[in-house]
Amino acid sequence: MSELTDFRVAKDEYFGGDHHSPLTAEQQQGFDGLHYFEENEALALVVAPEELDDGEVVEVQTSTGDVARYTRWARISFDVDGERASLTLFKDAEEDDSELFLPFADGTSGKETFGAGRYLEVRQLHDGSLLVDFNYAYNPYCAYNEGWSCPLTPFENRIAPAIRAGETNFK
Repeated sequence: MSELTDFRVAKDEYFGGDHHSPLTAEQQQGFDGLHYFEENEALALVVAPEELDDGEVVEVQTSTGDVARYTRWARISFDVDGERASLTLFKDAEEDDSELFLPFADGTSGKETFGAGRYLEVRQLHDGSLLVDFNYAYNPYCAYNEGWSCPLTPFENRIAPAIRAGETNFK
């Protein structure tokens, strides 16, 4: 099995059987696994970040009407099926050492994937470049259960190209 397959199997086990899962007990009873696009090696990218010096803190609306605060950290640019795309990476404004957070909506949103977009944690590599592997893109927990509060995708991270990698709609 690949690392991605192992990750998906472990996630299904968590969703289907853990009491901390975003699924309700009723949803877990009939749960037969999440659905994904096939692994797409072309969407496992190593990119150079265009770091933003302003440290601008933005307030992002959540699915429950609250506000989450993030620092705009960097922009990344890449090609998807011959189309250029750019996205902003964020860090939690309340945590000094937070992970790089990439909320995005793309050409699959509302059709093949959750309408409000998906999330991705981005890994910084030792040379300063970033591993942006869209095969690990996932639905926010509010896609499964309205009781969860999830940051909505900022307008600047809504792109036209379809990123056919990662998790698809929850059925």
